Amino acid sequence: MSKIQKLKQGDTIGIFSPSSPITCFCPKRFKRGKKYLESKGFKILEGNLTGKSDFYRSGSIRERAEELNALIRNSEVKCIMSTIGGMNSNSLLPYIDYEAFKKNPKIIIGYSDVTAILLGIYAKTGIKPYYGPALVASFGEFPPFVDYTYEYFKELLVQETQFPYTLKTPSVWTEEFIDWETQDRAKEQIENQLVTVYGGTVRGRLIGGNLNTMQGIWGSEYMPEIKEGDILFIEDSLKDCATIERSFSLLKLNGVFDKVSGIILGKHELFNNCKTGRKPYEILLEVLGDKKLPFIAEFDCCHTHPMLTLPIGCEIELDATNKKVSIIEEYMLT
Repeated sequence: MSKIQKLKQGDTIGIFSPSSPITCFCPKRFKRGKKYLESKGFKILEGNLTGKSDFYRSGSIRERAEELNALIRNSEVKCIMSTIGGMNSNSLLPYIDYEAFKKNPKIIIGYSDVTAILLGIYAKTGIKPYYGPALVASFGEFPPFVDYTYEYFKELLVQETQFPYTLKTPSVWTEEFIDWETQDRAKEQIENQLVTVYGGTVRGRLIGGNLNTMQGIWGSEYMPEIKEGDILFIEDSLKDCATIERSFSLLKLNGVFDKVSGIILGKHELFNNCKTGRKPYEILLEVLGDKKLPFIAEFDCCHTHPMLTLPIGCEIELDATNKKVSIIEEYMLT
């Protein structure tokens, strides 16, 4: 086995826009995010579609795939980071150069719609991707939340890690909406509380991501097989009760809850409870029925701020009783 090197000062982070043309739509936040990572000692290599727009997307399917492939093939790029998500990352999956990624493995990180690319690369190469911050959405945020997000990123991908490594729970969080191009202040802070839905401790492979995006690759060769004993991580944003009940039921109908040993449900940004007063985990509880698994909700690897970084495909321990998630194994191995 070889080991992907952690990031160090002077390393190059290549950025790509596989769906939304956010660098074109929100240039102020893009510049702020780029400047922030540069202030931490990294070089930022802009992908070919930076500053470009094809209406609802950054470019054609082939153009978006080639932007990513160019970063995969560039040996100077030590980390590939999305600028943001969107809706159409799954279109790129047939055109990604998986063989080049296997020959030159590196950190690849993003969240939301980029779940399709992260899981596709994992399914095709076995190399663990990272569910974590994006350049514009995360590192373009104002302090203090951007600083918290960077600390979690740094602890996993820059600093040396001692195992088992228990992920820190942020003391505060936010989902406040402020227009990205006119934002001129820090967002409101809410005291953070994770929720133990069902207690218990289990170990297993972490698998999952943005559930709405997973539906777009479900049943394909790009969706990793969910195996017996896996720990399922899912999160979503800006959905309502009806939509997430449907999404949770997809998992049940496909036998996912009969295989996994535990569930981690992320915070749901600006959830529309349709006047029910129900929280996403309560809707999932109804879908689960009599099935009881170690299960925590309101986890901070999602669309809210700050954001933790998670290694997909890595063995973790979920201590739902004490609301702790720990990484058990070395995650930089290929």
